[in-house]
Amino acid sequence: MTQKNRSNEQFQPPVWLRNPHLQTVWPTLFRRIDFVPDAAERLETPDNDFLDLDWYQRGNGRLLVLSHGLEGYSRRPYMLGMVQAALACGWDVLAWNFRSCSGEMNRQPCFYHSGSSDDLSLVVERALAESPAYDSIALGGFSMGGNVTLVYLGERGASLDPRIRGAAVFSVPCDLAGSARELAKPGNRFYMSRFMDELRVKIRAKHELYPDLIPLEGLDRMKTFAEYDDQYTAPLHGFRDAEDYWYRCSSTRFLGGVRVPALIVNAADDPFLTPGSYPHAEVMDNHRIRLEVPRYGGHVGFVGDERNGQYWSEWRAMRFLESLD
Repeated sequence: MTQKNRSNEQFQPPVWLRNPHLQTVWPTLFRRIDFVPDAAERLETPDNDFLDLDWYQRGNGRLLVLSHGLEGYSRRPYMLGMVQAALACGWDVLAWNFRSCSGEMNRQPCFYHSGSSDDLSLVVERALAESPAYDSIALGGFSMGGNVTLVYLGERGASLDPRIRGAAVFSVPCDLAGSARELAKPGNRFYMSRFMDELRVKIRAKHELYPDLIPLEGLDRMKTFAEYDDQYTAPLHGFRDAEDYWYRCSSTRFLGGVRVPALIVNAADDPFLTPGSYPHAEVMDNHRIRLEVPRYGGHVGFVGDERNGQYWSEWRAMRFLESLD
């Protein structure tokens, strides 16, 4: 794949939707999609935990596995929008929830994190075992889910099952440290406060289950991912500290190992991202990866004026996935 001839694929929203913060919050505030999965499944994990899966099946021979973002879940509007687009293009869909994100607290002390590729691996293995078997499987991800997807692909490299044909990911914090610092800035206080409010609820619930492992000291004073990841994410998941976690789980480090076609779309105006999340050099060294940087789009936005209700990101993902066959 080349990095040329992108002009016809660039996102061009109407003038009134070119503010990055408006792009970011619009889907949450105004997009409503009522769409029920055909089946829900609880996948038991080897460590006596579980992952909740939503299946959308129409008897197609192709399956798209979707991973949501930080503190999202499988039925967020951006997930359901991609589900609908995929079904319309002849794909079945498996949308899964990271641990603790389906509305029920997971069993183990750990939650999930931006490098949780082992859980994605379990989901993919379940998809590969489905009967009748799928001829091809593609991966999709948003924000943190996109980072996990790229880590998974890079870790497995040439050992990846040949039925996994490629991936399309959007608004990916490829440089976790940079994104953590960007979100800590005053201009992003709205987003950071919202993340922390949601995470505090989970920490308190987890403390009730594991009071000796999950302390509450300092929780109410935390305002940044640096503080949260130092006290909770790192020790619960085997990292030395927040910096170690961010370094080891940033997908930029894994792009060289990707051996299937992968599309990364990160808007230039994404308020969550820093230059490290636009891995131009890494992409130049791996012809399988295509990096697109539309001028507009915000974070998991890409809201246009489409009359059919489909967002540009959904159109772009389907166009890319169709090219895999």
